[in-house]
Amino acid sequence: MLLLTVLPICAFAKEPVRLHISKGGTDTWSAPTINYMRFVLLPALRKMGLNASIAVHKYGYYPKGMGEATLTVEPNANLSPFRLEEFGNLLNIKGFSVCTFLADRKVAQRQADAANEYLAGKGYSASIEVVDDTSNPLQKGSSIVLWAETDTSAVLGADAIGELGKLSEAVGREATEKLHIEISAKPTVDVHLADMLIPYMALTDGSSAFLMKTVSDHVEANIWLAEKMLGAKFNVQKTGSLFRIEKMG
Repeated sequence: MLLLTVLPICAFAKEPVRLHISKGGTDTWSAPTINYMRFVLLPALRKMGLNASIAVHKYGYYPKGMGEATLTVEPNANLSPFRLEEFGNLLNIKGFSVCTFLADRKVAQRQADAANEYLAGKGYSASIEVVDDTSNPLQKGSSIVLWAETDTSAVLGADAIGELGKLSEAVGREATEKLHIEISAKPTVDVHLADMLIPYMALTDGSSAFLMKTVSDHVEANIWLAEKMLGAKFNVQKTGSLFRIEKMG
């Protein structure tokens, strides 16, 4: 969450930024996993001209945290509008399944296997990277992120985290079920990426627009804040079964 907070500020720095953060939680409740940010958020921001990367040195989970990561940003005060209004055709589904000090239980592999099994039942296949991590001996944990890519450059993501008493297979299915709901609706931005993009769209001069399956409370709140704080003007309109979110030029 700290990375989400400082990233828009880093975009307007006078020189490249390298921010090292330690002792935090990389994969926790009510927040995007750090790998969702790496594989879904940051690629979307690159479309707007903001080049940033995250290197994970240690994964951190509830309750101890103790994660460690480095954010590197090439500032760009002239962000390009984000316009993506066609889902197009699905090209592929990718994923990243990680567990920390749980390789003996094959947690990351079981998460990936469950995700692949669910997708196969829906007629899809995925390429999921499996990582047995040993970066943080103080806190075991796991997570998985999946993302679908289309020929219009839309990227829809979904993630899930492991918890005590929660089967690895349930973690894999949870992320996959959420992704399948997004793919079936055929938006151009998933429900979580949508609210993250609002501040960046508000900082551009031109018109931006995307389609999402439902308007979340986070999207409404971020639009309200962007209009109050930055003077941006947004329009939300129902278009068939989707919602069109437009930042006016």
